[in-house]
Amino acid sequence: MDSTEADSTDAPAHDAVDAITDQWAAVRPDLDTLPMAVFGRIYRLAAAMRGRVDKAYSPYGMALGEFDVLATLRRSGEPYTLSPRELTATLMITTGGMTGRLDKLEKAGLLSRSPDPNDRRGLRVTLSERGRELVDQAVGAGLAQQRAALEAALTPEESEQLAGLLRKLLATTAV
Repeated sequence: MDSTEADSTDAPAHDAVDAITDQWAAVRPDLDTLPMAVFGRIYRLAAAMRGRVDKAYSPYGMALGEFDVLATLRRSGEPYTLSPRELTATLMITTGGMTGRLDKLEKAGLLSRSPDPNDRRGLRVTLSERGRELVDQAVGAGLAQQRAALEAALTPEESEQLAGLLRKLLATTAV
């Protein structure tokens, strides 16, 4: 038996999503529940990984939401500065939610807000040196959790294939 055949038999024979689709098949055999099986697993996987990654960020004094703000600033490159509007658009949260996160992170000394020199009404948010050091450490911890989950179930080739399939699906469904 080759490694691909062995890997496919390592999957659980029946999981909670199968139980749900089996119940629907019993009461509505006319339904094609394959989409429910795919997206049900994506939702459950996202929730499980959100919890694991949140725990990985906890030693750094942040939750996923705060990490996302710091990571977005870090990924923007030097001088690690964006407007609150740019952050809000990237993170897909409300302006009120962004203000709360910025308040918390500024109070912790992880970023600063200053007037936008090009817009009297605007602000610029800048990652502090301490914030950069902290997010650089936290990103490694989060990636370690994600890598461990992939390596526990998939070969590197399967991980690449899954990433490609999800990219394809996302491209046709994202708003």
